[in-house]
Amino acid sequence: MADNVSSVTDSTFQAEVIDASKTQPVMVDFWAEWCRPCLMLAPTVAEIATAFAGKIKVVKLNVDENTNSAGMFNIRGIPTLLIFKGGQVAEQVVGAVPRDAIEKAVRRHIS
Repeated sequence: MADNVSSVTDSTFQAEVIDASKTQPVMVDFWAEWCRPCLMLAPTVAEIATAFAGKIKVVKLNVDENTNSAGMFNIRGIPTLLIFKGGQVAEQVVGAVPRDAIEKAVRRHIS
């Protein structure tokens, strides 16, 4: 995992994502070890984290180990990227989409 992408859990989600998104957008990558598209998307997520360092916080949440957070946001398919802003979900990207689609979503939420 990239240096600039940290992991969050059900117990740290409130502080690391919801509260943190009140000062800076936070993108959460909902994934699982067995999910091939998730593994294919991981390097792209790391590149986005590097490209937008200081503008958006990027974290990963393993849905198998953290079912409460995944359930709270109705994560039905993975990979799913949620961008949080002001404590709320501002955007959702589902599937192993191209990097430019994720970049466009990120750009809409950074100043």
